[in-house]
This record gives sequence, structure tokens and C-alpha cells, in this order.
Amino acid sequence: MRPTALVTGASRGIGRSTALALARSGYDVAVNYSSSVAAAEKVAGEVRGLGARVLLCRADVSDEAAVLAMAGQIQSEFGRLDALVNNAGTTIKTPPADLDGLDMGDWDRVFAVNVRGLFQVTRACVPLLQAADNAAVVNLASIAGLRPGPQPFPYAASKAAVANLTKTLAGRLGPDGIRVNAVAPGWMTGEWMEEQLGENYDRLMERRGRLTPLRRCVTPDEVAATIVSLLTGNPFVTGEIIVIDGGFASTT
Repeated sequence: MRPTALVTGASRGIGRSTALALARSGYDVAVNYSSSVAAAEKVAGEVRGLGARVLLCRADVSDEAAVLAMAGQIQSEFGRLDALVNNAGTTIKTPPADLDGLDMGDWDRVFAVNVRGLFQVTRACVPLLQAADNAAVVNLASIAGLRPGPQPFPYAASKAAVANLTKTLAGRLGPDGIRVNAVAPGWMTGEWMEEQLGENYDRLMERRGRLTPLRRCVTPDEVAATIVSLLTGNPFVTGEIIVIDGGFASTT
């Protein structure tokens, strides 16, 4: 029987790339999304095209009832869960220089998705993961959570919380046979950074590439490759946060 993975926020970017990479690696995939129906259906079609079974799961990860229902769907459809990728995330536009302009409702929403959502999905999936051999979770942190930068305060703080949750969950779930690691991408090509940088995207991405030892920014497919490696590779690795930024954070 093929192993099964759940990827949250799988309708685009890293989530889409990870869903496809897992399908290529022999997994059936539960594709979670919150609102992008057409995009999620397209990803589901691509996953099916790679020979995998797919389950579309619409759920806002900050909604515990929806998360529990999603776990029930996966149990009913696949009867198992071997891997969980907590990719769903959100941010805001308010820059860190604008302290007074930061709306606390926006702060709460970012933490509800990026931190509470990650915890709720993981907790709901633990019973399924406990029954799997070599079960593994990979969380999406960010370089923004590991060092100061220009990112909005709630996003950076939420990703620091993801880094902490990764380590504390690794300690708690290790005795249950569940590994928990995280990836922390740097600046990444594609629509996420396009939305954040707007008309400055090309100029700022080119500049970041010049300052990076490998002379470019990471792609969603490269992040996905690391995620799959953490899920399927060395079964004695847990509690780690893998930075994927071409050496930028280590050398600047």
C-alpha cells in the first residue's frame, strides 16, 4: 500500500511543489486548501497525473473543527497518514517601521494560521501518524524567524514560534515514533515574493541573488526537494531546522 501525506496550503508555491514531489516519490496526497478552489483542483489533477490518489481537503487550519474534520476525511479515504507537511501560512503588508500602523487583528490572524494552525493540524494527525512506520512531520519555518530582517513583525515572530514548536514537538512526539523537522527558506522565487515586493520584485530579487554565495534565490521546487528528503531520508534526524538560502544567512 502506498504511503499517504497531507500537505496544508497546497494550492500554490511550496505546497504545490511538495504535493507533486511527494506524488513522484510514491505517496498518495491529501491536498489541503482554504479558499483557492480552482488552484487546488488544478494541483489535484497534477497529482493524479503522476499516478497518485488524491483527496481535496478544504479547511482553514486555524479552525479546529475544520481541522478535525479533515483528519477524519483522511482516515476514511486512505486509512493511514505517514507524512505531514505544515505549509499553510499567511502574512501582512505592514512593514516593521510602521509600529503604529500594525493592526492587532492582523497580528492575531497571522498567529492563528501560522502557529495555532500548525499545532492544531499536528495534534489532530498524531493518532494516524502513531500508526505509521517512520512517520514524519515537516514544518515551514523561515529565515525571517531565525534572524532580524525586513519582514512584518507578526510574520517573523510567528516563524520564530514555528522553529520553537518544531523542537518541542520533536521532543514530545519522538517516543511515539514521529519525527518533526522544519525547513527555513530564504528569499524564494515565485508568487509569494512577488506579492510581498510588488513592482520591486525583479530588482530586489536580483540584488539578493548577487549577495548570495550561490548567486540566486531558492525555488519552490528546491524547498520541496528538501522537505521530501526530511520525510523519506535518515530516520534518526529530528528536531532540526534546515536553512535553504544558498548560504546567505551564513555569510552576511
